[in-house]
Formats: sequence, structure tokens, C-alpha cells
Amino acid sequence: MPNNNRSRSTTAGVERAPNRAMLRAVGFTDADFDKPIIGVANGYSTITPCNVGLGKLADACIETAKQQNLMPQVFGTITISDGISMGTPGMKYSLISREVIADSIETVCQGQQMDGLVAIGGCDKNMPGAMIAIARLNIPSIFVYGGTIKAGHLDGRDLTIVSAFEAVGEFAAGKINECQLAEVERNACPGAGSCGGMYTANTMSAAIEAMGMALPYSSTMAAEDDEKRTSAIESTAALARAVENNLLPREIMTKKAFENAIAVVMATGGSTNAVLHLLAIAHSAGVELTVEDFERIQKRVPVICDLKPSGRYVATDLHKAGGIPRVMQILFENGVLHGDCMTITGKTIAENLGTPASRRRVELAGEAPPLQVILPFDKPLYPEGHLAILRGNLAEGCAVAKISGVKNRKITGPAKVYDSEELAMTAIMAREINAGDIIVIRYEGPKGGPGMREMLAPTAAIIGQGLGDSVGLITDGRFSGGTYGMVVGHVAPEAATGGNIALVQDGDQITIDADTGTLNVHLTDDQLTARRTNWQPPKPWYTGGVIAKYAQLVSSASQGAVTDQTPPS
Repeated sequence: MPNNNRSRSTTAGVERAPNRAMLRAVGFTDADFDKPIIGVANGYSTITPCNVGLGKLADACIETAKQQNLMPQVFGTITISDGISMGTPGMKYSLISREVIADSIETVCQGQQMDGLVAIGGCDKNMPGAMIAIARLNIPSIFVYGGTIKAGHLDGRDLTIVSAFEAVGEFAAGKINECQLAEVERNACPGAGSCGGMYTANTMSAAIEAMGMALPYSSTMAAEDDEKRTSAIESTAALARAVENNLLPREIMTKKAFENAIAVVMATGGSTNAVLHLLAIAHSAGVELTVEDFERIQKRVPVICDLKPSGRYVATDLHKAGGIPRVMQILFENGVLHGDCMTITGKTIAENLGTPASRRRVELAGEAPPLQVILPFDKPLYPEGHLAILRGNLAEGCAVAKISGVKNRKITGPAKVYDSEELAMTAIMAREINAGDIIVIRYEGPKGGPGMREMLAPTAAIIGQGLGDSVGLITDGRFSGGTYGMVVGHVAPEAATGGNIALVQDGDQITIDADTGTLNVHLTDDQLTARRTNWQPPKPWYTGGVIAKYAQLVSSASQGAVTDQTPPS
């Protein structure tokens, strides 16, 4: 197999003897110096159930790579558990971890001149972090998802991690007692795997599969099932073929491929974080992707999957119903998916969907008990995609709203303003929020947080108190994939850089209108200008370490919150 002229270990001449000596110490023999060197980026960690099963997948990839006449070299990369850090200052590091993951994979693969890459990840930022690195490196690569967690069960209902957050709100509202809250907590997460609904991890794994950078069906497998290890083996074999044929990521990750990923995110009711992450990945791939592309595709693609957080089912149910290939097949048949895009299999999307194995798997899904996880294209859950891009005098750049499960697509009410998530959460738990209020949580953006925390704790508490249909929430921070309700995030420009969200005061009337795509505070330009004369940028929360460095480098959320702001040539 060719090594794409990247591996320095195979260079002839005495000058490479020290390099070979080092490699002999880790197991290379004379015959191995002519083999492509493959990096295995292993996100294994016991920090989170999302990543606790990745070690066995890395072992399977290493064994298979050797069988495929490759030389695998495993190295570790980090993870932050969003579910564990949620609602704490630690959540500030979550989005930062995306950049650290990308930088670490790029650093090792470039520093050691790898010929290919298998990236294995589980928690939310593992996927986009790995894909940013893959796009930068542009060496034959594949992503292996660690798999989803199976649903927890209590009193005949499925539970996910979001159930625990919502139970906190139910407890605060007096709907359940402390013993019932404890039972939800004990049963919500039964084992290994990433959060079970169409939350951020499963959204991004689905998007990567739709983009063609992971194998068909791999994005909805349960972490604890044997097929996950089999898929890792098959993924490594696919990478071996990509190395042999010099199939490069940027040949796969085209503008059309990103449009396919967006279409699948819309169809499955995926996380708002997909907007942020796909923009960032496209930036690293040199693809011109903007929020206008999300707007355009949202109008064409209905939500056809009834999945949590706002729906009934979890990712393992989607897998039984035919997985992402079944969703893609429906979209392709209705003219909203590009079938000519190349994939890591060496075949196009259309060819993958038309293989006998794929057709048979879809047929088997049809023979399963009739869970209505995937609906017909002409009888969708919602007629348009659920991720709406909003603009107005509160979001002159843009903002992102998730409107699935929302009964009132337009809401006007008085602002209740909080300069941090903690202050807002205190007010919510003290029952200070009333129906009709618009909660404003600011100074939580990429620079202001820093780190653009997710607001799952406040939104879940609102849902748990029964206010999900009557209270709006806007923030320059983010939302968990588990969030639903009339919530608007990614407000840009953010408060810390002088965006108009910094000028809102308690009692100001705000209108969120998903139908017109607008987000406005009922103030004139002159009123906003007058308030701006009294506004001062806040002092930074952090003056040292990675978090301060991130705040200095990070771009606006409307640009994907990237830290390398010059795209590749």
C-alpha cells in the first residue's frame, strides 16, 4: 500500500536510522517499515459512560489494522462529560474540549507523520473535535462512534439523562418527592454509551454517517451490543481500502455532503449544537457553509423521526427501525438528499443505500414491531425542520431556535435578565419565573462565558415545573441536545462583545417569532444607543490557563466558535 508520502519512517538512508530505532522499541520489525502507519485516536476514559467502552473498540481497530497490513499506533485524547459538568463552572470547559481534541489529534498525526487515522469517540465534543482534526489533516480517515446508551426504565417508561434534569424541576414544583427523584436518578443511565435520545452525541454521529465519514448504521448502535465491536472492525478495514486508494476526507466532505448532514439533522430532530459544530468542521475543511444553508434546508426537510427530547423514542429504537440509512433512503427518494456524494466505503451514498445488505436491513426493520419511530415523508411530525435561524435587533448576527415540541411558535413577554446561568437557576428554583416571562441569560457566550455553556439545567427545570409552553428563554450560550421548548441560543453578537442582548433590562418586552424568524426587544434604535453609552465590557472571569487563551482566540457562535479563524488553503 502507498503511504501518501507522509510517513518519514520509510525514507531510505542512514539519516532515518534513529527514527527506526525508536519504532523498533515499540514493536516494529524490518518488514513493518514499509507499511502505512495508522493513528488510532482513542478517547477512552472512565470520566463518562459515553467513553468507558472505547478501549475495547480501539483494541479491535488495532488488531484489524495489523491484519490489513497496516501499522497502528494508538494514542489518547481527552473528553469532558457534559452531563456531569452541566450546571457547574466545569461546563465552561466543554466546548473548549472540542478544540483541545482537534488540536491533540492534529498534533500527533502531523508530528508523527501518520498515513491514516481511525478516530474513536463517544461524548458530545469527541465527534466534532475529531472531525475538525480530520478535515485539517486530510489524510485517509474514518470516525468510529462508541455507541449510544440503552434507555433506563422506571414505572413502565423510558428514561434518559434528561429525565433526571427534568425531575429536579418536578421536585422544585412539588410534583414528586425526594424518594421519587432519587429513583429517577438511580435508573436514568443503566450502562455504557452516550446519552440515548437524539441529543448532541447521537446527532453528531448521525451527521457524520450522513456525511459519509462513518460506516452505514454505525451511528445508532448501542455501546454494549456486539455489533458495535464488529462495526469497529469493519471501519478499520474500510480505512485500509481508503489508504490503498488514497481516498481523502476533503473528497468526501464536500458542500453537498454537509447539506446531506444538515438534512439528516433536520429529519431526526437533532441538537442545536449541530449548527455550531457543522460550521466549525466545514471551516476546517475549507467548505463555505453558512447559517443560510441551514435556513434553506430547514424549509425543504420535514421532521420525520419521533425521538426524544420532544418525541417518544430513543436512538436504539431508531436503530431497530432501520437507522440513519432508512432516514436517508426516505430523504433520497423525495429529492432532498444528494446521492452522488462519495463515502469512506469507496461508494456513493446512492450505492450504499442500494446494496443488498442495506435493503435487507431496511426490510427487517419493517418486519419489527410497528414502533412509529420513522414517519412517512408526507406525514411528518413537523412539516419543516425544527432548527430555525432567527435575526433581529437582539440577534443582528443570528440566533438558533429549536422549535420541535413547541405549541406557541410566537411569544411576547417581559424580560427577566440574569448575567449568569447560576443566577437564572436560583430564580427558577425559587419559583420566581411566571408564565409569559422571557428569561434572558447572558455573558455565557464563547468569549463571555468563556466557553458557551449549555443551559440544560435551567430549561429542564422549566419543563419540570410545567412552564415549557409558556416561558421563553434566550441566551448567548448554548443548549444541550436534550433541551426543548421555546428556547433560543447562540445569540450573536454575544453580550461580552457588546451585542444588544447586553442592553436588555428587566421588564423590557421581547418577542420570539419562529414563523417570521425574528428575535426582537421592543426598543428603538435611539433607546438602544442611549443604553450603550452606559455599558462597559465586563472584566474577564479568567486571566490565565487554557480558558483565558480560548477567550482570546474564539470567534462568534455564528461562525462556529472556531479558534483557528483562517480557513485552510
